[in-house]
Amino acid sequence: MSEVSPAHFIDTVLGYQKTAAIKTAIALDLFTAIASEDGHLEKIAVRVKASPRGVRILCDYLTVHGFLTKNGASYGLTPSTATFLTTSSPAWMGGVVEFMAAPEMISHWLDDPVSYVRNGGAKGLGNLEPDNPQWVTFAKAMIPFVSLVVSGVVEEVRRWSTTPKRVLDVAAGHGMFGIQIATAFPDAEVTALDWKDVLSVAVENARAAGVEAHFRTLVGSAFDVPWGSDYDLLLLTNFLHHFDRDTCVSLLARSRHALAESGRCLAVDFVPNSDRVSPPLPAAFSFMMLGSTPGGDAYTAAEFTDMGRAAGFPQVTVKPLPPTPQSVIEFRQS
Repeated sequence: MSEVSPAHFIDTVLGYQKTAAIKTAIALDLFTAIASEDGHLEKIAVRVKASPRGVRILCDYLTVHGFLTKNGASYGLTPSTATFLTTSSPAWMGGVVEFMAAPEMISHWLDDPVSYVRNGGAKGLGNLEPDNPQWVTFAKAMIPFVSLVVSGVVEEVRRWSTTPKRVLDVAAGHGMFGIQIATAFPDAEVTALDWKDVLSVAVENARAAGVEAHFRTLVGSAFDVPWGSDYDLLLLTNFLHHFDRDTCVSLLARSRHALAESGRCLAVDFVPNSDRVSPPLPAAFSFMMLGSTPGGDAYTAAEFTDMGRAAGFPQVTVKPLPPTPQSVIEFRQS
């Protein structure tokens, strides 16, 4: 029998303080400083240009919440913190706070949380407003979060008996899914579809990756502009969860019509188990959609299969992409 205690409730009510602490640590590059200064408080404080008292209290707080270890007066990094939160690590992920913890994002959930529960979703379009500048921030900040997912998708395509020549990346954002496909398959021509300002970020990334020569753009809303046809691969990465079932079916049907006869559509998404409360991050993602979209959700494998078949895809396969919390969903016509 679990202990009866208000501790979990209090911790949750004060959750905004965790956000403040991690944003501060990232802004100060605190974790890199701890690694560089062997956990010595005074040297860390000098390096990050902050008060020793402030640094001590912040480090103690981060230790309480599992980001640091403490031995006497010395602080150390956990393996996960060292891997993802030091700027010297190639897997550094700290920049995602620029999107995930941006004031306008936080306001979606905290300004009036009762409203979206009563309404069954965000009032108006939420973060789906045309040319919403949040998606430029997303495109710039979220590459570290998706890098492992991108690698998993590329490896999935490598297993195919034929390599894709024509690729459409719908709501491309940073463009990294299409860019890495173009890198892995030099004969592929990739078209990225998104808002103009967002695509400017994708084009910069394509140029940096050396694939700009076979990277095209299609400007506008995925619901309004013509997609073209005869694609071997159509990417719907982190897109379907923004919409209700009927809209997802419509997007999948449009995807099917844009594909060549043997083409495939690959979606990437958070896929909870059928109980909708596990695994934790995919299951909790539904709440993120509740507060920021009118009808978005985290769909189960059975729901993706149902939507795919309703759109005319007889074969739907859902495959987790460990160690990430996401899955790749493959829609095939035959």
